[in-house]
Amino acid sequence: ILGQAIRRKIETLLPLSLAAWAGLAGRVRSAVMERLEPGPQRRRFWEVFTDHAFSEREAPEAEAEVAALVEATGVAQTAREGRVTLVGAGPGSAELLTLKAVRALQAADVILFDDLVADEVLELARREAKRMLVGKRGGRESCKQEDINDLMVELAKKGKNVVRLKSGDPMIFGRAGEEIERLQSEGIPVAVVPGVTSASAMASALGISLTHRDHAQAVRFVTGHSKKGDLQESVDWAGLSDPATTTVFYMGGRMAGRISNRLIREGRSPSTPVVVMAGIARPEEKRWQGKLRDLEIGVAALDTSEPVLIGVGEVFDMLGTMVMPEQPEQKVATASLA
Repeated sequence: ILGQAIRRKIETLLPLSLAAWAGLAGRVRSAVMERLEPGPQRRRFWEVFTDHAFSEREAPEAEAEVAALVEATGVAQTAREGRVTLVGAGPGSAELLTLKAVRALQAADVILFDDLVADEVLELARREAKRMLVGKRGGRESCKQEDINDLMVELAKKGKNVVRLKSGDPMIFGRAGEEIERLQSEGIPVAVVPGVTSASAMASALGISLTHRDHAQAVRFVTGHSKKGDLQESVDWAGLSDPATTTVFYMGGRMAGRISNRLIREGRSPSTPVVVMAGIARPEEKRWQGKLRDLEIGVAALDTSEPVLIGVGEVFDMLGTMVMPEQPEQKVATASLA
């Protein structure tokens, strides 16, 4: 049974098209030996061939296509072309990674990771990969985005396969747009592997649908602060006061009091249910649930340095009637104000 489980695990990590590529490798081996010089030239061919095999594309079958593949990946490519893949690491647990994310980690030469990425996720990368911390945290000394962009460009131009590993999903408050724009301007191939965003992980952990049709007909993900660290004024605050909308604020811990005051001023009921979570999907996960009017006190009660996620909406009122999923070593705080 253990052997079968190991086999299933290995097969899960391999693309379905790999068998066809393995067969193709046997067919082109003689042609490669005839046309390419021993040493670096042949090694380069097989490196590129292997990249194709793990890219999830189908192996060519027609002889003309096979010949074109040998030509394109053989003599014509004397220098290795670098590339960058933006990978979503999810909220914490390695169990929430996609298979594509795992494959990207195992193919990387260099991994530039945020300090919110869990160690167990980094353990899935191949041993030879160089790991570089480039984390950005509010209120702390951290790497500038421009420096991270420069580093990705520098490494890719040296022929490295770079993985930019981000907590959550790269395309949701992950500054992926700035990085993609810079890489494309330099002519560097860039791909994106999505990850589980924190709001989805929050809903799953609580057992609550963010769009339960009896309570919410819309859901919004909102940044908790602006570039300057203030409350984001360009947000449609009046729209967020709609009782049929569930709103999740990312990185809103320091702005909790101002978020609460602004929503109430725009018409949201002070008794609107709210949930605050930090360290989602990690052993040190913390939660607080209460009312919108008590949000600032609730965030302070968590006493955490982890990024805070704030959920506001009628759907969270269901927590009072549902059995909360068990979370080992979880710390829960509850409002006890009159």
